[in-house]
Amino acid sequence: MNRILEMAAGYAVEYLDRLSSAPVAATATNAELRRRIAKSTPESGTEDEDVLRELVRDVEGGILGSTGGRFFGWVIGGALPVAVAADWLTSAWDQNAASNAAAPAEAVVEEVCGRWAKDLLGIPQSASFAFVTGCQMAHTTALAAARHKLLRDRGWDVERFGLAGAPRLTILTTEARHESIMRSVRLLGIGTGAIEYVRADDAGRIDPGALAEALQALEGGPAVVALQAGDLNTGVFDPFCQVCLLARPAGAWVHIDGAFGLWAATSDRHRHLLDGADLADSWATDAHKWLNVPFDSGLVFVAHPAAHHAAFAQDTSYSEPRDELRNQKDWNPEWSRRGRAFAVYAAIRALGRSGIGALVDRCCVHAERLVTTIGGLPGAEVVAAPIINQGLVRFLAGDGDHDRRTDEVISRIQAGGGAWFGGATWHAKRVMRVSVCNWRSTRR
Repeated sequence: MNRILEMAAGYAVEYLDRLSSAPVAATATNAELRRRIAKSTPESGTEDEDVLRELVRDVEGGILGSTGGRFFGWVIGGALPVAVAADWLTSAWDQNAASNAAAPAEAVVEEVCGRWAKDLLGIPQSASFAFVTGCQMAHTTALAAARHKLLRDRGWDVERFGLAGAPRLTILTTEARHESIMRSVRLLGIGTGAIEYVRADDAGRIDPGALAEALQALEGGPAVVALQAGDLNTGVFDPFCQVCLLARPAGAWVHIDGAFGLWAATSDRHRHLLDGADLADSWATDAHKWLNVPFDSGLVFVAHPAAHHAAFAQDTSYSEPRDELRNQKDWNPEWSRRGRAFAVYAAIRALGRSGIGALVDRCCVHAERLVTTIGGLPGAEVVAAPIINQGLVRFLAGDGDHDRRTDEVISRIQAGGGAWFGGATWHAKRVMRVSVCNWRSTRR
């Protein structure tokens, strides 16, 4: 055991030491990777050291440098050293975090991290919470709680009777919503046909007047209003206070997608963007973005703990929980799962509120510099200046085919390996998205 773990640590440190100078893009083709990795089904075993050595050799060139400081695609954080170390210990301890009986220390760490996270993110301490894989399952968990409450308030027990015959549930959002919301309503049986788009301004913020009209048209029917704290493309924040004050008398549930934007609450400079967000009914975020812990770390919070618990709790005769401890599986869509809270605990303790806020501010400064400097080059233009850490630029072609030119430049940058930016379509234009979310990103 010692030998193989020391060997793995050596490979890991060697990889991380190369991040600052290695190509960000993958350098091996898919065909090359398949040729190396796709061996025939093993009929007999192989020595542990040989397995590890060959794995590292065979994936060479196929590991994207997304944990490094020159990766500006999607919204991907790095992994703080202390969070990586805590994640390694999580695997070594190998606790089944489904139940407090199976993982008592992890259950306590989850309790503590839930309280810390609510404090850091400006969420009421009375809210319930859960650790999930990421924002996809955070949305799903929150909307399951919303589905329970909205239908129960109208006399329908969805956990018992399902959705057949239930009052129709409507999701009100803008066309700027993240696609993960679409998948969540599919998973929950609500269906994408339940989504009604509400008018937004040019930046993508929901129009409160249009929302008021949409709510009135529903005549008291069950509805979820899905808002954004940090749009994926432009980083805009919806007007939370106005929306919550409209939704509450209509009996609608307000859910906030704050995959990365909720962490702006730790920044003195950007905290105002979340004014009124504490009035919502549920919130979703990722720790593996701006908190910079390894992947598989999402958080969901629900202002109605009874609805949250009712949507997921299930007693079992073979896993009697300790009554004095929060039982994790009563708030989660999963049973068997790893102890996600250990890495979050380590990251929050290492950074503190001031350190997280400084990381947020630093990323926002880098994003502003990248967008304005790239957009100011000859043959380029700024499409959307960053509000926080997201912005858009595009590249101009002499023949007027700016979409083709933009995609060409993105491909050339990615192939060059010096940095990595992604493409997107925004307002019917192809753009290059700039996202800075990594503790390793420096001015240099």
